[in-house]
Amino acid sequence: MKTKPIHAIGRRKESVARAFISAGSGEVVVNGRTLEQYFPTPALRSGVVKPLVVVAQGDQFDVSFNITGGGTTGQAGAASLALARALVKSNADWKSALRKEGLLTVDSREVERKKYGRHKARKKSQYSKR
Repeated sequence: MKTKPIHAIGRRKESVARAFISAGSGEVVVNGRTLEQYFPTPALRSGVVKPLVVVAQGDQFDVSFNITGGGTTGQAGAASLALARALVKSNADWKSALRKEGLLTVDSREVERKKYGRHKARKKSQYSKR
């Protein structure tokens, strides 16, 4: 009998990630592709699966992500948060370990908007005395 996967959502910058975890062999799928195909750098890949490493359950769960919006860094952060939240739903005892590693803390930093009369959000034109 197949059990229903556990679902959780993570957000970072403009990215939204939905994580679905179920008992399995450690397979990670992101938008229908493998983790190695979707995230180009090893740092991003290790960041995504860090919650599994922290709870030492890397080969116990199959993880599937649906990720939209943003760039690769924001998507990796959103995926990590979603996975950590899904793991807490599956076993509340892991919450303290994940919290200690900072994996359940939402990174709320956003891009500052551009202001009129400036080149970027804060960059001004060069001052001319004469």
